[in-house]
Amino acid sequence: MGDRANVIVVRGNGTHELYRTGWAVGIDLDLLEGPAPVLAMLPGLRQDGWWLDDTMAQGGILLDLGRKVLLFFAWEGPSTELRHRAAMFELIRAAWPGWEVRWLYDGPAELREYVGLDPEYVRCRDSDLSLAPLLAPDEEDLAGPDPGGVVITVSTGRCHVASDAFDHPVREGAALLDRLADAPGHGDCDLHVNSGIHLDPERRHLGWWSLYSSPQAYQVPELWPGWTVEFWQDDWERHVGASDRFSPAAFDAGEGARAAVLTEAGERRAVRAQSRPGHPSTDRTGLIPGGMTSTGLVMDGWPTSRIQAQ
Repeated sequence: MGDRANVIVVRGNGTHELYRTGWAVGIDLDLLEGPAPVLAMLPGLRQDGWWLDDTMAQGGILLDLGRKVLLFFAWEGPSTELRHRAAMFELIRAAWPGWEVRWLYDGPAELREYVGLDPEYVRCRDSDLSLAPLLAPDEEDLAGPDPGGVVITVSTGRCHVASDAFDHPVREGAALLDRLADAPGHGDCDLHVNSGIHLDPERRHLGWWSLYSSPQAYQVPELWPGWTVEFWQDDWERHVGASDRFSPAAFDAGEGARAAVLTEAGERRAVRAQSRPGHPSTDRTGLIPGGMTSTGLVMDGWPTSRIQAQ
């Protein structure tokens, strides 16, 4: 499968082991089962020496068994959704009592830094920037309760929304202002987006946030010379306070959100169970429910393709 994630286990003596799964989308849901079930998924997924880079890693987990530290990130899943993020973290911390649980905003580079390896190994600095399209209010991409997207406000008078399926627009630097000049306006934005930027050109001040990982997140100030850049991490409420144009529609971040996350986790466990070798729903062609294919190895519901290192 194409949704790839590295999993790193740091043993009590400080040595680490590298694994790879092909089921990165929703990998945060697997963490709700606690440490033991996650570790039980790993035998057979060992991938020493092949670290997914910034463009290929759609998720990642690190378990430091000695220090009881859990680090993770994902491009998709409840932890990247405005309505569910707080509930997701609450449930994960409950499943990992005594552990420090932390999100990684710079993805695979931070995984390598934690174990003392050079983060540049997973950088893709020569790749072209993928400009995110600026969307009109009636775009189909913005429909539904969790449309995602990047809300961009300019001073107190303008609001735009970009797609979140491309590079974060903050990586464009000041050239972003030129693109916004003719961008569709949104008046006020009440969408449940998962990222945002607030620009104050007069003061040359920028604040930005994201619920998913973004390559080189902590190096954004280098792309905006002469500007003051604040990284608000996942604190979207800082954006609400900075602009009168962004105010997400009210949502239940409590019991309702927890119930929705647990339901989704149960559905994922059911699909994982069906994908195990020998299950009657997995036929000889390797097809499993939902149109997914299981080529290569499957271990406790974490299928992974036999992809050779490049």
